[in-house]
Amino acid sequence: MNSKRIRTEADLQKSFDIRKAVFVHEQQVPEEDEFDEFDGLNGLCEHILVEQEGQAIASGRLRVVEGVGKLERICVLASHRGLGVGKIIVEGLEDVAKEKEIASLTLHGQTHAEEFYHKLGYETTSDVFMEDGIPHIVMEKELAL
Repeated sequence: MNSKRIRTEADLQKSFDIRKAVFVHEQQVPEEDEFDEFDGLNGLCEHILVEQEGQAIASGRLRVVEGVGKLERICVLASHRGLGVGKIIVEGLEDVAKEKEIASLTLHGQTHAEEFYHKLGYETTSDVFMEDGIPHIVMEKELAL
């Protein structure tokens, strides 16, 4: 399993299908909140996809906000959780940030995933807040460039 940057509409659609399965169907996030103007191959975000044996199983995106890289829409299909796929996504997004010489990263992590992000070097920097009806925290990490 490896992550790859999404460069085609077909791969972008695979990412959208995973996000719809995880966020919209499983977590009940309204579809209009899940997809936004930053989606697409418009250069506003870098999207990555993880595949296993030709099947798309996870995705995420990196958006630059005021010079800080924001990891967003990180999701893994339920059938592939617990296999290290989330780490592959985060490391892939971090690699994109390094290429862009972005040292500061942030994310809004769901509280159930807080320990996962801690293991990858992220620090919690906020109290719990609600986003789309799900408890989240802000987490941050500095990359060595």
